[in-house]
Amino acid sequence: MKKISTELEGVYIIEPVIHGDHRGYFMETWSTRNFEELGLKYDFVQDNQSYSTQKGVLRGIHFQNAPMAQAKLVRVNRGAVMDVAVDLRKGSPTYRRWIAVELSAENRRMLMIPRGFGHGFKTLTEDVEFCYKVDNLYSKECDRGIRFNDPDIGVDWGSVDETLLSEKDTTSPLLKDSDCNFVYGEI
Repeated sequence: MKKISTELEGVYIIEPVIHGDHRGYFMETWSTRNFEELGLKYDFVQDNQSYSTQKGVLRGIHFQNAPMAQAKLVRVNRGAVMDVAVDLRKGSPTYRRWIAVELSAENRRMLMIPRGFGHGFKTLTEDVEFCYKVDNLYSKECDRGIRFNDPDIGVDWGSVDETLLSEKDTTSPLLKDSDCNFVYGEI
């Protein structure tokens, strides 16, 4: 596996080794040993999967407040997304900055997002299967979201004229009005 740094400290693009031949391919999507060799030590406790039927589905920006904050290893099994990580750690040198990475079944890239970051994605194709591992269990009490179009964050989602959003995502607060409790160096 190959770890590629991004502009956000702790957020990495992971490129798996693909073993292919005339029958297809094989790849490891998670190996404790390989990730530790890359300096990434996570104890994932839950796997999640979402399915989006249409191009233009936007999910996010989501996170769980401490003490149930989650690191995520995300990837796409079918289709393609623009995946976004946002630094929500108050006091961080990259606070409110974001990165976007295309993840697809074709490029097989993954994104490692540590605790303290918000996460979202927009589908670039129809029929998207999105998979992710988390290092903390789901907590309804700590589940949070930040408005996808928060002007203080300024994620460029591309055209949003025909974007499909959930009620949760259209009514999430702006970061300045949220109770996000991430502090740089404490999470």
